[in-house]
Amino acid sequence: MARRMALFGGSFNPPGLHHLRLAEVLAREFDEVRVVPCGPRPDKPEVNSVPSVFRAALCDLTFGDLESGTVVVDLFDLEQDTFTRNFALEERYKGEAEVWHVVGADWIEGGAQKRSAIHTGWSKGPELWQHSRFAILTRPGHAIDAADLPPNHVLIPVEIPGSSTLIRDSLMHRREVANLLTPKAHRYINRYGLYRGTNPASWSRGSLEDLKCILQTDPRNGKSVDWQDRFRPHVNEASPDFILTLGGDGAMLRCIREHWRRRLPFFGVNAGHVGFLLNAPEQVFEQSFPPSEVIFRQLPQIYIELETTTGETIEAYAFNDAWLERSTSQSAWLEIKVNDIPRLPKLVSDGALVSTAAGSTAYARAMGASPLLADTPAWLLVGSNVLEPAHWKSALLSNDTTVEITNLDCENRPTIAYVDGVAQGEVRNFRARQSRAAAAELVFLANRDMAEKIAGIQFMR
Repeated sequence: MARRMALFGGSFNPPGLHHLRLAEVLAREFDEVRVVPCGPRPDKPEVNSVPSVFRAALCDLTFGDLESGTVVVDLFDLEQDTFTRNFALEERYKGEAEVWHVVGADWIEGGAQKRSAIHTGWSKGPELWQHSRFAILTRPGHAIDAADLPPNHVLIPVEIPGSSTLIRDSLMHRREVANLLTPKAHRYINRYGLYRGTNPASWSRGSLEDLKCILQTDPRNGKSVDWQDRFRPHVNEASPDFILTLGGDGAMLRCIREHWRRRLPFFGVNAGHVGFLLNAPEQVFEQSFPPSEVIFRQLPQIYIELETTTGETIEAYAFNDAWLERSTSQSAWLEIKVNDIPRLPKLVSDGALVSTAAGSTAYARAMGASPLLADTPAWLLVGSNVLEPAHWKSALLSNDTTVEITNLDCENRPTIAYVDGVAQGEVRNFRARQSRAAAAELVFLANRDMAEKIAGIQFMR
């Protein structure tokens, strides 16, 4: 029997408890529920009421605790800033499973006269009506004209009230919405002031007091292993509210790389050296845990597309930085385009790096760039041991910038790509921009926030 996938698309702006309950119902009927939050829509300007990175996080927070592999959130539309029509979604997924479009009963009304919303509102609607499969959500007691039903359908009775419009309106008018959202989504919306009619914040003061965590320890670090028992009373593996990382900056980067889709805040305790992404252990240990006064910072990631020398495309995310570097004794010859404009037609160097503000204190700083404040709406492009053009070192990039780095001589001057220090193999082309869907929340003690750490670096303290 073919594997059956329920294609559950929508704005999810924001996703509410009613969406979660619908996903649970669908998961009992289908092998997989693929949740697809759409990108910008010209017919629904309210979809853009908050930046896509917040909508992506809310979808992960809302659906993430459902059974892994059964309910899957696909963020490609948000990442690519596109609105993929239903026929294209079916093409995208039909190689994985038998695709069923999830629709409400109102979408099929008038189907007998070919006047349904699917016929008139969907691209290739009449063709889909005849040949595609539809999972139709019906309300008990609500009669459906059998003549309106598409040829391939299944009826799924549900009675789950709720709407994103109601949630947005309630938030705008400061009405209580805890009964309309999951607890994690509710905390996240409050933390960043979403749907309040103002620009969302990128940081917020708050508390971890009385919350539970999942513990991530670097097993190669003796201190972090020794500290585990100190924090075990605050661990709840089944339902954590934040991720506690014990180790150095490398351990935190690995933790972010592996767990950012959980959308839980990361609180780190430094058992390494620099510990820029973590909190000082002496400050953590001198107060009660979890701490009652903290600063949450939502920090962007970089979306990377790599073309290998064999023609393969690799997609990756970098929290700190990503770079190309020469893999032989020969200098690299690189062309660098910024927003498709050749800014450096031939960069002769050991390589080139892009860095977030969070990563600007690492390799970017070692290459000569000035570290950026965490709130700086910018990121960095930095050259490594540049020979030509003389005196060029780095460039400050706006958030909407796309950088493309092309190896001009792959055969004689091969280059290797790295993403947060992880080798990706030899590549000929490297594209990077700030992600529209990926971010990570870091938590710092209020008296030793990331901004204070950067100030210490800038003033040599």
